[in-house]
Amino acid sequence: MGAMRARRPPGRHRRAETQQATYREVIAIREFRALWYGQGLSLLGDQLAQVALAVLVYNRTHSALATASVYALTYLPSIVGGPLLAGLADRFARRSVMLTCDLIRAALVAAMALPGMPFWALCSLVFLVVLLSAPFSAARAALLPEVLAGDKYVIGSALQNMTNQAVQMLGFAAGGAMIATMGPYRALALDAATFLGSALILISGVRRRPAANGDATKPSMWTMTRAGARLVFGSKKLRTLVLFAWLCGFYVLPEGIAVPYAAKLYTGTLPVPVITGLLMAAMPTGTVVGAFLFSRFVSPPRRLRLMGWMAMLSCAPLVVTAMRPPLAVVLAAWVLSGIGGAYQLAANAAFVQTVPAERRAQAFGLVQSGLMAVQGIGILAGGFAAERLGPEPVVALAGITGVTCAAVLAMIWTESRGDRAARVRARAAA
Repeated sequence: MGAMRARRPPGRHRRAETQQATYREVIAIREFRALWYGQGLSLLGDQLAQVALAVLVYNRTHSALATASVYALTYLPSIVGGPLLAGLADRFARRSVMLTCDLIRAALVAAMALPGMPFWALCSLVFLVVLLSAPFSAARAALLPEVLAGDKYVIGSALQNMTNQAVQMLGFAAGGAMIATMGPYRALALDAATFLGSALILISGVRRRPAANGDATKPSMWTMTRAGARLVFGSKKLRTLVLFAWLCGFYVLPEGIAVPYAAKLYTGTLPVPVITGLLMAAMPTGTVVGAFLFSRFVSPPRRLRLMGWMAMLSCAPLVVTAMRPPLAVVLAAWVLSGIGGAYQLAANAAFVQTVPAERRAQAFGLVQSGLMAVQGIGILAGGFAAERLGPEPVVALAGITGVTCAAVLAMIWTESRGDRAARVRARAAA
């Protein structure tokens, strides 16, 4: 492989890195379509299942605490399972890991759909289902760069990101109506069917590949986790990119306190649930718009140069809430914040290009666990502070802190890119 790279003309390699891909080119790739369709199908089922599970638990216990606890339970397995289980996608064939996770999750969710399932068993099944999402997501994330090369990866990531946000909006909006029609148990059974559908799509659309890590010694998962942590956090470039990704903890925080914020914005015109829905849909809407514009109209080299500015944009609009503006201004600010979040596409692409292919799944698993942790901690801290200060100053404080952190990371990133450019010029002069 190294010899092949050595024979490649430098100009052609540079053009391959900077050539901008199109959505049509990416969608034309059969394996990407299979990964894309399977992800969308499974996500739609999961959104429906989240609503169904909340309804089921509340109907069973009549406890808001129990309902919130089961929802919070969906964060813990990813935080724990990401570092420990994501490495399975490097040790074994990635398609096989995804298929195995899909089939097991289908069985677990089908068991959840059985009437009369004890509450403790329901919680255990939820934990296991979410736990298996760690190796599945790591395998899919590591497989995508093998299916899409160069800028096609960024376009494919943008499509998947837009799909995630659209499915989230559709799932929450339609989930309540569907569950009112079919009931929570049938909704859970439908979620189990989506896992089976995803497995069938993977079998038919994604070709078999050998395990990325061909090491015959097969190190333990704990050894791989420590090695992955050294890889990710031992490199200044990777460490900066990871911290860029974890900035989402600041601009996701407002969604966690959307209900009390909606109550503050209530003027008698729109019901509080409607205002809540508008607030929660604002950032995903901005993310869809930002991902499309950033991937379609900004060239690959320029995305990296704009990454720091876009990261600051993801948090800066939130500061306006300190002035207690009306609903229309808040919605516009949150949409703008979502548009700024498109910088994650550039950070993700740079991360993929830097991490070795045989370590990619483990690295993605560590980053994903951190994402879940910062989001959970951010929402928890925001809720705690909003109880005492009110939602408006808490959102503004999150924006100020996020902009400050993003500005520091932007300076570090610009410095590292300047150093790299200087090294390239020095080698060219030599």
